[in-house]
Amino acid sequence: MSGIDADQSPAPTGSIVVGHDGSDYATHALAVALDLAGPLGASVVVVRAWSIDTAPRPADWKFGYVSPLTDYAGAVREKLEADAGPIAAQHPGVPVEYRAAYATPLSCLISVSRRARMLVVGSRGRGGLAGMLLGSVSEQCVRHADCPVLVVRPGVSA
Repeated sequence: MSGIDADQSPAPTGSIVVGHDGSDYATHALAVALDLAGPLGASVVVVRAWSIDTAPRPADWKFGYVSPLTDYAGAVREKLEADAGPIAAQHPGVPVEYRAAYATPLSCLISVSRRARMLVVGSRGRGGLAGMLLGSVSEQCVRHADCPVLVVRPGVSA
């Protein structure tokens, strides 16, 4: 990885961007995005925003040693690929790119989806209150994205 912020660059024009935080909602959103991408001939960019608080420990992490941010970014990307890879493998004809971005989820998704055909997010993620129908990141993506946003609820498919 050439830099921590490099993964916030806009996705290829016409691609479908999916936010994936590791939740079941995000995995369902990814499945819907892949189902849409095939017939559209679009690639899919799967994005996970992270911070030091949310990142898994790098493989070389030791108590008392602070790993470089690039090591954390690599650990996040590995976890993202492990979480999303099995779903992507069910769509072998769809090109998939994985990105781990050191940023807030909203700013990351808005930046990456700037030239995308569509941004797909789950209706909820890992945070917030369980009783809410729409998570704060999903709601803000609908308000601020430069492309169409599809908010996917559990049990709803493309």
